[in-house]
Amino acid sequence: MRTLTFVIGTGRSGSTALSRILAMHPDVLSLNEYMASVGATAFPEGRLTGEEFWRALATPTPYFAQMLRSGLPMPEFLYTREPGRRYDVSTTGIPGLSLMVLPHLTDDPDGLLDALEGTVVRWPERSPAGHHRALFGHLCTRLGRTHVVERSGYSTGWAPLLREAFPEARFVHLFRDGPDCALSMSRHPGYRVICLTREILRRCEVTRLDELTDAHVRALPPALTALLGERFDPALVTHHPIPLRTFGALWSQLVIEGTEFLARLPVGQGATLAYEDLLDDPSAELTRMAEFIGVAPRREWLRSAGALLHPGRRGSANSLPASERAELVAGCAPGTSLLSMAGPGPRSS
Repeated sequence: MRTLTFVIGTGRSGSTALSRILAMHPDVLSLNEYMASVGATAFPEGRLTGEEFWRALATPTPYFAQMLRSGLPMPEFLYTREPGRRYDVSTTGIPGLSLMVLPHLTDDPDGLLDALEGTVVRWPERSPAGHHRALFGHLCTRLGRTHVVERSGYSTGWAPLLREAFPEARFVHLFRDGPDCALSMSRHPGYRVICLTREILRRCEVTRLDELTDAHVRALPPALTALLGERFDPALVTHHPIPLRTFGALWSQLVIEGTEFLARLPVGQGATLAYEDLLDDPSAELTRMAEFIGVAPRREWLRSAGALLHPGRRGSANSLPASERAELVAGCAPGTSLLSMAGPGPRSS
């Protein structure tokens, strides 16, 4: 493993397409939604044995498992798209590493999971960061790649932890036009769950769900209380009224987090990438991206990558009624203002 790069951002910004594009490069190990899948449970305090680290990777991710049990899958859940997979939502649950990471790397995620388990459980005790580096390096060797790029949606909050764990890592802040991105969030089940969860935390004046007491739960409206169970009615998420301004404010918060984080990085370790720039000139933007990662911008790769980008998704918020678009623009205003002051990307910090 020669370089390690994290693409952070709001999600709903062309980031899944970017992971697919990076996976097409013969030198890049594209880790799709790795941090979203393993989360903080794979970065505990202290040291871990190989078996302990493996449990953190193989245990179903709680919030994704709850969505699957409730019949509310996300389009990013790659494992469930193919029939005949070994793991099942209602019995074993789907290992965290299997849901989105391994199907992005292979057509046989169950086989790769078995092979990884046989290796990882024998690893010696080391720091969580040491285990993650070893896993990245092992996957590079196994799959013939040399440079690692991890990309998760809704990931700006992970950036400080990743910077502390991997001080050598490079970071790309990917963002999209605020109203377009926020409108996409408003139609996505995962972001609707995020906004409803944030509403629960706000009402109860806590910062994490594990801080909720029985008294907190009893004081919540029934529709929000139901979301805390093992299963919930998907309609509670899909039909619950959430103001568009809420999604605009979420976009702003995430863009501000990403921009401020990037500004604190040493020169050469951070870069920005605007989705609209990628649509306008994919060859130039992906060339910059490749050079920042440290791989060659191969001509055949650049030629194939453009087919995965969809310019028609730009300007989607323009089709909204004027009042709804104004609501989105207002919610996005703080983030939009900060991006305008930062100037156009992509560039290195």
